[in-house]
Amino acid sequence: MSRDLIPVSIAYAVTIIGAALTLYICQSGFILNALWADLVGTIIIFAFGRVYKNSSFYDAYWSVIPPLLAVYWLVFHVSPDVDATRQAMVLILVWLWGIRLTANWATYWEGLTHEDWRYAPIRERAGKFEAFADFAGIHLFPTLIVFFACLPIYAAVSVGDNALNWLDWIAFVVVSGAILIETIADLQLHAFLPNRKEGEIMQTGLWKYSRHPNYFGEMSFWIGLILFGLAAHPEGWWWIMPGGIAMTAMFFFVSIPLIDDRSKENRPGYDEHMKKVSAIIPWFPAER
Repeated sequence: MSRDLIPVSIAYAVTIIGAALTLYICQSGFILNALWADLVGTIIIFAFGRVYKNSSFYDAYWSVIPPLLAVYWLVFHVSPDVDATRQAMVLILVWLWGIRLTANWATYWEGLTHEDWRYAPIRERAGKFEAFADFAGIHLFPTLIVFFACLPIYAAVSVGDNALNWLDWIAFVVVSGAILIETIADLQLHAFLPNRKEGEIMQTGLWKYSRHPNYFGEMSFWIGLILFGLAAHPEGWWWIMPGGIAMTAMFFFVSIPLIDDRSKENRPGYDEHMKKVSAIIPWFPAER
């Protein structure tokens, strides 16, 4: 697997170079410049995935790009009235989230022989349009969701001129707690997986109180970023909020139902487990 990280690392190095050149060339404003660079990066990763016949080249993109966007907006477009403490909080938390999530992926990735189980059905259903489905459904759509969910970062580090306030501290607690919950949930899951019996359902730690505590942490992270954006630039609510809301909706209505349906097929008793344990928000199991 360690050797398989070499082509992936090369892919992301080429992606970062391509995105940087795009930022250098484009003169469309700081949000559009970042979007064009993000799209160029997505196309490069898509191309590597097609060459290696593995769309999981894209898996790390989710956590690699937001920290880089934060640095770009902070370095190249900062209003003189932006609060430095808020900038530091957002930058540190976004980088902490990105490093942790990327490290989690790299540590437990099974190599180029492995591809996320959700990808093949998307391509297969598209038939002769599988390449388009690969690009649009597996690469472009998530890129756009993540980009627009990152706009609160732009508000917080670049343009928001509100003084540090109580909402910043709520946002700090939410985002910090989200990263902690996601970290604990992932560690508990990876400790469970090597010794699990076939079809066994994890029901210990945070997983006793939520079927998807890692997703609860991830959703909370993006909601916390919205709070940072609103604290910095409340009048921009109309462009700060939609991305994070769309992200949350994607988890709630697409990702989690897909995983639950697959678990019902592969794990006896999962239907009963769903009746007892909260889908997302950790809560005490129902007695039945």
